[in-house]
Amino acid sequence: MIVYDLSCEDGHRFEGWFGSSGDFAAQLERGLLTCPECGSAAVTKAPMAPAVPLKGNQVRHSAGDQSSETPQNEGAKSGKAVAAPVPNVPIPADVMKAVKKLAEAQAKALKDSQWVGKDFAEKSRAMHYGEEKTEIIHGEATPEQAQDLLDEGVSVAPLLFPVAPPEDVN
Repeated sequence: MIVYDLSCEDGHRFEGWFGSSGDFAAQLERGLLTCPECGSAAVTKAPMAPAVPLKGNQVRHSAGDQSSETPQNEGAKSGKAVAAPVPNVPIPADVMKAVKKLAEAQAKALKDSQWVGKDFAEKSRAMHYGEEKTEIIHGEATPEQAQDLLDEGVSVAPLLFPVAPPEDVN
């Protein structure tokens, strides 16, 4: 196996594992290599540091037991099924554009919304019944809480993209 550091035309860096340098060239020529972040097929080898093996008299210090066994080898030995790698298929440009627009729309909506965290169901219900001032909020709710709110006639909808609580954002 050979590992290459790769980059796309947008500067995203990622790693690729190949059976040989010829495999890399063949996959690149067939358009099978795409950036996992943006889907660009304009992929090139990036500069990388060489892998320098340890001398025979050097000891490797590591956290935990490092095994050279791969999950595939372990699966074959145990008789368990091992998931095969999924080919990286480029995402169509129109799909990427739609996802980007949805993300921008959600970001714009959240800009004017207040994070209420795990109190989302309670606050939504209180606003619905006139116990609290109505405002735009977002937070966390279990699927059961969300269904209960909908059953009561409270308008709620899931966010399409995950949102980190403000206290978790740097």
